[in-house]
Amino acid sequence: MPALPAALAEALGARFGPRFQTGAAIRAQHGSTTTWIETQAPDAVVFPETTAEVATIVTLCGDAGVPVIPFGTGSSLEGQVNAPFGGVSVDLTRMDRILAVHAEDLDCMVQPGVTRTRLNEYLRDTGLFFPLDPGADASLGGMAATRASGTTAVRYGTMKDMVLSLEAVMADGTVIRTGHRARKSAAGYDLTRLLIGSEGTLGIITELTLRLQGIPEGMAAARCSFPTVADACNAVIATLQAGLPMARIELLDAVTVRAVNAYSRQDLPETPLLLTEFHGSLTGVAEQAETFGEIVAGFGATGYARTTDHQERARLWKARHDLFWAVLALRPGCKGISTDVCVPISRLADCIGAAQEKAAELGLVAPIAGHVGDGNFHNLILIDPESVAEKEAAHAYIGWLNDLALSMDGTCTGEHGIGQGKAKYLAREAGPALAVMAAVKAALDPKGILNPGKMLPPPNTRPGG
Repeated sequence: MPALPAALAEALGARFGPRFQTGAAIRAQHGSTTTWIETQAPDAVVFPETTAEVATIVTLCGDAGVPVIPFGTGSSLEGQVNAPFGGVSVDLTRMDRILAVHAEDLDCMVQPGVTRTRLNEYLRDTGLFFPLDPGADASLGGMAATRASGTTAVRYGTMKDMVLSLEAVMADGTVIRTGHRARKSAAGYDLTRLLIGSEGTLGIITELTLRLQGIPEGMAAARCSFPTVADACNAVIATLQAGLPMARIELLDAVTVRAVNAYSRQDLPETPLLLTEFHGSLTGVAEQAETFGEIVAGFGATGYARTTDHQERARLWKARHDLFWAVLALRPGCKGISTDVCVPISRLADCIGAAQEKAAELGLVAPIAGHVGDGNFHNLILIDPESVAEKEAAHAYIGWLNDLALSMDGTCTGEHGIGQGKAKYLAREAGPALAVMAAVKAALDPKGILNPGKMLPPPNTRPGG
């Protein structure tokens, strides 16, 4: 991998001083950090504080033909922050200002380094909140770039539904704004949605205008256990088909529940489990929870319990959010490979059942959890990093699972994104549309400097080289 050109390093050092770093440790921290994909560190890391500074970095790197890789919190799971061709990691964590809150319009403007929990802490006294919850305390810029969603997507949608407009730095250093605060527009191409989910390959997001929601008067959490995963999935399908407005509906298989009990000191029955949440008026929430209990009882649910107590709700959802670490503790010293797919809800039971059978056939420990209200589920495959056989089995399983989801008219990823890890599956899923994506990329980034080697097939040479 070529080193950073001396002239570029000198220019960045002169412009950013100590905010330009080339130390080995900090570069390694800005490679792939939470995934099984091998870390590929950048040549340097820069910490801009304004949109103008991001534009300066992109312009200098573009002139030198050097890659630019946006970095939020590093919580992405498919190698989105890796630097396979070297280059400069643009760490946006210092761009963390909440610029404006328009409570009367239910929207706000933030810089990309603001995290979802910090925004909600800031909003607490306004009676508003930002509802998306991907689990990790991700940056809002990163969430937009990967089209994140999470546990509340069944009610509130994904980032494509929550972003009104963006400011972004394009590959030539131009700064654009894709829209305004109006709730709808028929003016031109929808560039906002084009940049959402583009994973930094078309532009670097430097500001977001986000929809907000009123904090519900009432919230209730509920849990119930089932004899089989199929029973739980079919209960979810029946609930959604009945039109019950769920805020969250999460599935944990028996192995995952066992891990959560051990790690988070819960006492849940170690059979497939649904965790749910209802939002609305106090009366509406009570009615929804009661109706849900009646529906799931028809699918063999046991131990149905609900609570409106804030601390108990927080305890349940913290256990769900700690799931990654809980599952890792099942096999100390092993590494977790996290993957996700999404299928129509009518195929969910079939897909999860087949996934469990295939994992057992391959001898893999692959617990399942998922945002089953929208047909999305995750496997966390535990492998011995020293075992070639386990690695090969895991990769075979992931390929098989993606093909299965596509055969069910699903997608290779509901929320992890493509990055490096899912690129070959995107080619299968998109078909001829992949050439259209490549044409858009070539038009907006002709030098190929923006996060190269992600989403689309990687070039054979370093961009600009």
